[in-house]
Amino acid sequence: MYAGICIYLLVWSHPMADSPLSSIKETKNPVYIVRKFWIYLWAFWIVLVLFLLYYLRGPLKILETLTMATMFLSTLTPKFYVALTGTSSLISGLILIFEWWYFRKYGTSFIEQVSLNHLSPWLGGGDATSSEPSTPSTNNNTPQSSVPECKVWRNPLNLLRGGEYQRFTSSTGKDPLTYYDMNLSAQDHQTYFTCEADAGKQDYEIMATAWRERNPAARVSAAKEALILNPECAPALLLLAEEDASTVSEAEQLLKQALKAAEASYRKSQQNQHQGSLAEGLHRRDTNVLICVKRRLAMCARKLGKLKEAVKMFRDLTKEVTPILSMLNIHENLLEALLEMQAYADVQAVLARYDDITLPKSATICYTAALLKARAVAEKFSPDLASKRGLTPSEMSAVEAIHRAVEFNPHVPKYLLETKPLCLPPEHILKRGDSEAVAYAFFHLSHWKRVEGALHLLHCTWEGTFRMIPYPLEKGHLFYPYPSCTECADRELLPAFHEVSVYPKKELPFFILFTAGLCSFTALLALLTHHYPEPMGYIARTVINGVSLPLLYILGKLEAFCPSSLLQHLSRV
Repeated sequence: MYAGICIYLLVWSHPMADSPLSSIKETKNPVYIVRKFWIYLWAFWIVLVLFLLYYLRGPLKILETLTMATMFLSTLTPKFYVALTGTSSLISGLILIFEWWYFRKYGTSFIEQVSLNHLSPWLGGGDATSSEPSTPSTNNNTPQSSVPECKVWRNPLNLLRGGEYQRFTSSTGKDPLTYYDMNLSAQDHQTYFTCEADAGKQDYEIMATAWRERNPAARVSAAKEALILNPECAPALLLLAEEDASTVSEAEQLLKQALKAAEASYRKSQQNQHQGSLAEGLHRRDTNVLICVKRRLAMCARKLGKLKEAVKMFRDLTKEVTPILSMLNIHENLLEALLEMQAYADVQAVLARYDDITLPKSATICYTAALLKARAVAEKFSPDLASKRGLTPSEMSAVEAIHRAVEFNPHVPKYLLETKPLCLPPEHILKRGDSEAVAYAFFHLSHWKRVEGALHLLHCTWEGTFRMIPYPLEKGHLFYPYPSCTECADRELLPAFHEVSVYPKKELPFFILFTAGLCSFTALLALLTHHYPEPMGYIARTVINGVSLPLLYILGKLEAFCPSSLLQHLSRV
């Protein structure tokens, strides 16, 4: 009986579709056809068994057996019900203990695992779900990323500390940046903005100390001190634009001064770059400062609404060939600015260059590709109509692009659909993690809202992705398995007041909850029957009679409609 209940609940607790459109793509799948055939075959078998039992009720004496069983149950003493409920509670408790132990050791339910691997192929006609890790498919349309690891990347769209982060802190009293995040930024600044040739230059030595300083006020004070010594110190101007300017406009003015100083230093060091390792390091440092100043100027122009100017500067930066550009990922800034201009043809051209199978992916790349494909069909898309007629090729392409994006970063849809609150993006992100999802949604939510019907299409289709990857930590579909280390890194990158999104969300398996409920219920029945035998016996007999009356009534009606002697008459004919 317990096994039958478990199989029944397994079917209802694992629906065939997770979203209105998750089953549309399967209608033409041979596996789907075989599965439907198995369902009809099981239904026919059940109907056939019921038919045979009904017509053989005379020889099998089914009615007499039911009557005797009812009489026997009505004569049972309360001690029997105490023993019955107590035994059921004991068995349920043992199963609960085993289920909990198995879940703590293997992270899944034993009953669910056995049912999915051994019973589902018989009942549904599908293959057992393998738990062995595998590499993702590598067809022509499948992007391939590097082996997953918890590598932290610089956020291409990070905000200004003075003009944006500190304004948030002063208005809310909450710190949007963590110590770990700021420490990573300090390491980046020391790596790219200092060199061995700075020895003996008092202004640059002060700036080398400023980049390592934890206190923001001390960093600003050191930068101002360096400017007193050298008014053309580009790193000092860059730091003041980042942390001392209270508005974006003020930051832009400081960055323009820094640009003139950085260009002068760059031209001077370029002439001597081949005169030894110190000269090469100096030129590399000046190049990095110049690139970062130009990037920040372009970002300020984007924030101030100077979109054409920002796009031109971003395009010029993408043509540069320097090691620091691999860290900055300026093409993501370019994509965001083009989306703000609604220049979708230019966005597609940029994606054609960077959405390549050999290049590392990001949420910006995957979700922008999905947005462009959704834009072509979202306005006229109807889930009810698509369920009836199936998906058109363009709709299928859009749904597949959304599934691809969700598999890469499953945290983004909740922010785009505004079912989870956003916070300010950190200065560093973890690809495929919640930090990347926050950074993407913070800047791209308005672009999705601008495309009519895009968020509706995302809402209807994104959950269907998880049916293709039931074990995301072990097996991927288009990408490598989802890295299990993202949660710890995201908790270090995101502020404490933000609830970090965890994928896959670990919840107690359904059968542990079901077994716990069944154990508690039967134990309660046993306790009540022991203390109140007569009332509980009366209740049990009443329930049994109440359940048997409808069955006897239906059998009586069937007997009147089709008597058991009809089969004998038909056999004589």
